[in-house]
Amino acid sequence: MGKIFNISLAVFAALGSFLFGYDSGVMTDVIASQNFLDYFETTSTSSIIGAINSTFSGGAVFGALFGGLVMDRFGRKRSIMFGAMVCTVGAVLQTACYHLSMMLIGRILTGFAVGLLSMGVPVYQSESAHPKVRGLIVGIAQQMIGVGFVVSTWVGYGSAHAPDSSSVQWRVPLAVQLIPAAILAVGMIWMPESPRHLIATDRLEEGMSVLRKLHYDGTNDQWIQEEFNEIKATIDAEKAMTVPGWAIMFKVPQWRKRLLQGTFVQVFTQLTGINVINYYQTIMYEDLGITGKRNLLVAGIYNCVGPLANLIFIIFLIDRVGRKKPLMFGTIAISIVLICEGAVNSQNLDGDKEGLSVAGVFFLFCVTAIFSLSFGPCSWVYMSEVMPFQIRARGNAFATGIGNWLVSTFFNQISPIALGDIGWKYYFVFVAFNCLVTLPTIYFTFKETKGLSLEEIDVLFGGRALGALPENLKKQQHLEAEADKENRDVENA
Repeated sequence: MGKIFNISLAVFAALGSFLFGYDSGVMTDVIASQNFLDYFETTSTSSIIGAINSTFSGGAVFGALFGGLVMDRFGRKRSIMFGAMVCTVGAVLQTACYHLSMMLIGRILTGFAVGLLSMGVPVYQSESAHPKVRGLIVGIAQQMIGVGFVVSTWVGYGSAHAPDSSSVQWRVPLAVQLIPAAILAVGMIWMPESPRHLIATDRLEEGMSVLRKLHYDGTNDQWIQEEFNEIKATIDAEKAMTVPGWAIMFKVPQWRKRLLQGTFVQVFTQLTGINVINYYQTIMYEDLGITGKRNLLVAGIYNCVGPLANLIFIIFLIDRVGRKKPLMFGTIAISIVLICEGAVNSQNLDGDKEGLSVAGVFFLFCVTAIFSLSFGPCSWVYMSEVMPFQIRARGNAFATGIGNWLVSTFFNQISPIALGDIGWKYYFVFVAFNCLVTLPTIYFTFKETKGLSLEEIDVLFGGRALGALPENLKKQQHLEAEADKENRDVENA
């Protein structure tokens, strides 16, 4: 089956990423619905709207961290299935809600599910991908996030044509998420488990079988055998030094460095300001004098720009130019564009200067295009491949839960208030962080990982499983092993 099956698996699993994009983007149109605002007696810049978005992100924090607990025990495949089922329940509550509490609980559940899926899907994809196309395979996750945003926007745009007296304006967009969630939950039954998880759990024949399905092209038997041997040797070495719990990620210097880089790339992604624009772009367009259905139309066009740029990037560029250079390019370019956006808005406070309003929309479109050529795909690829197997589930859970979703929760809550109170000055918060923190950190500490197997990336960071635990942990591990042996001897006696 080879490459076609590998890509097909990645695309299907990325329905979880589609849910990420759809569930994140759907509220952009929901909060623009007059019926929704009237139903809950609120406004688009109120703390209630901030709470609806931040509870989603807050739920995602716990969902991502939960993934770190279950992925090693139950596998990548089952974790994705569970996330899809929880998302289905949350979608039902949102669609049928008649009180704010139902909406908030539904958003928490879908947030929990999306948090689990957002860290689980890239892990599953990266562990299944061929090293030469891992950027493309994991980049599909970002592609489907963008497609989710696009679909949510146009479903919302179509629903907005219902009269203001009808809850169709917002219930239909919320109901649509049920379809991909149910398909993913059922369809994952027929998808294989990650070959690395199979080998790690001593299901060696099954692991080899999956590797062949994913990578065999009719001529590379030797490469597949070498890949299998390398994966098994690395995992065996890792098992000999694995210590349970989360604290160990911070105690082994090599693991700590890789964990922090995976977390930082997620934090830096949020500090581009992209999700503030994605969630609250309709408010930004109103400030530019673009209102009504025209507002939603512009949002719909905006949401198409990112996925198109992302598709071009993951097909033609990411596995050629790598990860580090695009991240540096994105940091610089987005900062320049946000400066221009702030300057334009500062001269068009009432939104009555049409030329400046058009320029403001143009610069927001530039942000999503640049993001999709840099942080969008590269953040998920770099995070998933930089973690060693011992901490891959827990490390990706921490990076996604804390670096992505916790930071996102904070900005989701404060952004509608900040946009209302300080307006265009808010853009410079992101510019300052990009220039003072993001750019120097990426330049001086990040490593290029393109074209390397996950096991070769271990060597890039200084060792293959490689490292050594601190002496006190080694001693503790030895004592625990001796105690376990004594307990078994007593039970056998």
